[in-house]
Amino acid sequence: MDIMYLLIPIALILVALMVWAFSWSVKSGQFDDLDSPAHRILFDDDKKLIPKEPSSTTPPSDEQKG
Repeated sequence: MDIMYLLIPIALILVALMVWAFSWSVKSGQFDDLDSPAHRILFDDDKKLIPKEPSSTTPPSDEQKG
């Protein structure tokens, strides 16, 4: 029975810390937009990753030479 005097306050402190952490995350905007990161993978942003072919009228730069 003596251990209950220790375990109950520890449990209450842990619950209070969890409630504080949850309220902090809600106030700081952690749960504002849950859908955009899941849909971002569907956007086609590969065009900036594909290198453009050098035009034949301009001489190649030092990076393109090798």
